[in-house]
Amino acid sequence: MSNKQKLELTWIGKEKRPKLEPRILLEDAEKSYHAKHRVTESDIFDNRLIFGDNLLALKALEQEFSGKVKCVFIDPPYNTGSAFTHYDDGLEHSIWLGLMRDRLEIIRRLLADDGSLWITIDDNEAHYLKVLCDEVFGRSNFVANVVWQNRYSRSNDASLSLSHNHILVYATNPEAWKRIRNRLPRTEEQASQYKNSDKDPKGPWRAIPWDAPNLRPNLSYPITTPTGRVRFPPEGRCWSRTEDQWLEIVASGLAYFGKSGDGAPSFKQYLIDAAPIVPNTWWSHDETGHTDEAKKEMHSLFGRDLAFDTPKPERLLNRIIHIATNPRDLVLDSFAGSGTTGAVAHKMRRRWIMVELGEHCHTHIIPRLKKVIDGEDRGGVTESVNWQGGGGFRYYKLAPSLIVNDRWGNPVMNPDFNAAMLAEAIAKLEGFTYAPSETRWWQHGHSSERDFVYVTTQNLSAEQLQALSDEVGGEQSLLVCCAAFHGITAAQAADRWRNLTLKKIPKMVLARCEWGHDDYSLNVANLPLAQMEEKAPSPQPARRGKKPTSGTRDMFGDGEA
Repeated sequence: MSNKQKLELTWIGKEKRPKLEPRILLEDAEKSYHAKHRVTESDIFDNRLIFGDNLLALKALEQEFSGKVKCVFIDPPYNTGSAFTHYDDGLEHSIWLGLMRDRLEIIRRLLADDGSLWITIDDNEAHYLKVLCDEVFGRSNFVANVVWQNRYSRSNDASLSLSHNHILVYATNPEAWKRIRNRLPRTEEQASQYKNSDKDPKGPWRAIPWDAPNLRPNLSYPITTPTGRVRFPPEGRCWSRTEDQWLEIVASGLAYFGKSGDGAPSFKQYLIDAAPIVPNTWWSHDETGHTDEAKKEMHSLFGRDLAFDTPKPERLLNRIIHIATNPRDLVLDSFAGSGTTGAVAHKMRRRWIMVELGEHCHTHIIPRLKKVIDGEDRGGVTESVNWQGGGGFRYYKLAPSLIVNDRWGNPVMNPDFNAAMLAEAIAKLEGFTYAPSETRWWQHGHSSERDFVYVTTQNLSAEQLQALSDEVGGEQSLLVCCAAFHGITAAQAADRWRNLTLKKIPKMVLARCEWGHDDYSLNVANLPLAQMEEKAPSPQPARRGKKPTSGTRDMFGDGEA
């Protein structure tokens, strides 16, 4: 294989990509929750819990959060063939890969330049997922495959008793991520390697050998021990640093030659000066928890009847979030499950976004987060991170599809949308930030300091457009999205009003997306292989019958009057 050739994973229907509708998010204030008062000055209130299909939710987040997410953790259905209580994960392999690819591509765009993705997965799909992630993120952006010991007991009826899951780690820029990633504090066992046999006033220390494996001629100078013996590096090795650096070690009183004073050169490293530990890729259950521990955490929160079947322990998320982020960084989990990611991120004073479609969003996640915010969750990592409660979150649901069919089969703007929702949805589709002005009635959003958008369901006349152009002025530009305009053609309008761009709704957006598609969940029933080659769903063509002459068509029609 040449250097230019790229290893790719292939599967049935790989070429099919959904034309996702970038939905707007609607807050339900009754389900949002905040602490009654500030606990600390660092309390965070702008976290988001989103109820809805996670692929559509990721698309909804893309415009606002591209390049802003520091850490993504996802625990997707493992496609084992044995359905979870809350997920139907018995998918055809090809559909699973396609749906994961669609999500990973948006996640890549959401990640910050020094962001990282962590995916838990088992042996059934881990190696296919690794190749898929190599394709989406680039093989050079693979950081590591962490092996997490999720089970400590043995299964006697298995050929080989499985004890681990994989955690695939990718970074947008591995070098940039390495500079910001955090090391781990030393455990008691690791600290116990430091002794103080000579009553050194600086406390416990350990001897670090002065030799190293890389053979370099200029690092083979003689070293004389306190007994007068001359030492050279062992065969095939050299000293780790220069002679001047060794003399500095001697002058500072850190040189050590063993109890006899005649041993191989080393130097004292004190526990108080030792750097935190570089994370390795073996995470044992005693350090990061296991499945049984996670279930017990669920039992303590909800009781056995409401316990979630496949949770992750808080200690596991605590380690991932500690390594990948700092306080106030943004953490995203689009397979929220029982809400462990958000609960731990909240306790660690990170901002978070979670997405969940299952009803356990309401039966598990919201009650759990309320306990965290109220300081009533005393389990998990609460004590180790000194969590006292505080902060809050906003609950959102995905808005319905912008385009629906009317009773005659005509695609029209959804009549459930009020003026504000319509303006926000059109602005999002056109790449504008929705930000209605309090002083300029025609300014619903902006893409720059001088480029704005105006959305209306009116039929605009040439006189109205002239007045609008005059108010916008020659130093600014305005995209006008209206039901129709009359008294002038589109070509004439473009020539007459250089600061205006006219588009008719819904015609301007009809070909953009798969309208009315609400479910891209990981469920084989929703995407049977037989449909892989069919055209993407779109509004139905008009059926025969009398078309309306007023009402819906006047408000949302797409023809010139």
